[in-house]
Amino acid sequence: MSSVTLTAECVECGAEISVPADVMQGEILPCMDCGAELEVIALEPLTVDLAPVEMEDWGE
Repeated sequence: MSSVTLTAECVECGAEISVPADVMQGEILPCMDCGAELEVIALEPLTVDLAPVEMEDWGE
């Protein structure tokens, strides 16, 4: 049994990213080429964008 994978293009470096077929909107995927964190913003068509950077508030 083979698992189906989709592909997306890294918006940072243009590399091809393998995306599991069961990916969910909002999921964060790493780019193995440049290390960017990509967020799945739409499923049809599959669209990724740079994930927002969340800052630690350390309880403030």
